[in-house]
Amino acid sequence: MTADRYTVISSDCHAGADLLDYRPYLTTEHHEAFDAWAAAMVNPFESEHLLSKSQECNWDGAVRDADLLAQGIVGEVVFPNTVPPFFPQTQFFVPPPPTNRQEYERRWAGLRAHNRWMADFCAASPGRRAGVAQIMLNDIDDAVAEVHWAKAHGMFGGILVPGVPPGAAQAPLFDPVYDPIWRACESEDVVVNLHSGGGVPDYPHDPRGLAVLLSEITWFSNRVLGHLVFGGVFERFPGLKVVFTEQGSAWVPRELAKLDQFVRTMPLDGTAQHFFGADMAEGLSLLPSEYFARNCFIGASPLRQADCATRDQIGVDRLMWGSDYPHAEGSFPYTLESLRLTFEGVPEAEVRAMLAGNAARVYGFDLDRLDALAAQAGPLVADVAVPLDRGEVAADALGSVFIDHFGADHPALALERAAD
Repeated sequence: MTADRYTVISSDCHAGADLLDYRPYLTTEHHEAFDAWAAAMVNPFESEHLLSKSQECNWDGAVRDADLLAQGIVGEVVFPNTVPPFFPQTQFFVPPPPTNRQEYERRWAGLRAHNRWMADFCAASPGRRAGVAQIMLNDIDDAVAEVHWAKAHGMFGGILVPGVPPGAAQAPLFDPVYDPIWRACESEDVVVNLHSGGGVPDYPHDPRGLAVLLSEITWFSNRVLGHLVFGGVFERFPGLKVVFTEQGSAWVPRELAKLDQFVRTMPLDGTAQHFFGADMAEGLSLLPSEYFARNCFIGASPLRQADCATRDQIGVDRLMWGSDYPHAEGSFPYTLESLRLTFEGVPEAEVRAMLAGNAARVYGFDLDRLDALAAQAGPLVADVAVPLDRGEVAADALGSVFIDHFGADHPALALERAAD
């Protein structure tokens, strides 16, 4: 740790290969099908509204490292971004699981290609990129094997669990059928990540469907907390580490209070809670809030001032800051301004925990190694401590941390009103 600068690890960044660069990572039996798929692919991520800069930042390691260092970020947890081979076109988020074996095998080949590309991409910047491997839930043996592969190949960002949409033919995540996956993750100390966008239904890709999806997207990941608690997953696997990423944190105290109240009331005969959950509650040795405090973490990306204000309710040791690079709603290229807004009045020790200490502990970053980079590139403690004035917010600073805080007073909205 350097006394005058912060070490900063982003708990949420995104990367993926240029489309054709996935081909060498596929086995030859898939090359012909890949060529046909790639020729017809419509990339949903080319929109200027989705990325803070050009597509190349997804796969150009030199551009990426330079961008992040310029923002004071020395380490990153790297989630996927570009569409993997054989996945549905214009699919912004994880699609519902395939319903037949042939489609599963094609998508699984595509995800394995992405994972192997990601492992090489992260190895090119050792210690700084914690790659997240993707799995599917259709074949438990395949998923378990990929957990072990990811661990063996240095992908210390863990795995991304896709979630199960309501009404899917697949078993929900509270089903014990997934125990081999949780067991493998616990034994290998592999983090289970639940990112916003997982478990969403197959809504129509039209203006109404997209708007509804926007309003609901975090909830489909939030609800997995109850699934893992009531499914006894945390009871059976006390060493499992689960991170809820890019979902904010304001929902956590409210959800834990609700779940705790349910569990406390379930033993009381005559209550609705008893009717629905008495048998389940007998298998829990802790309250949901106690499981959360032991097993769960929040990758708040970006961490808003309102999120930071919940830190005493959630636990400072549970919260991790994220930049969401290279997404337009993230902190780039105004990371210092974002940090100033979020951490106004927060004690330095707590800021250090949320910026790097917690992520290092959860994912296994080498802080000593990153501190050496931060000594040159990290934001100054004194600079972060300066409150951010609304007049310092640039009109193109559209990250949600600014929009949510300044609302109607945000410069971009003021310019739009003036134009009208």
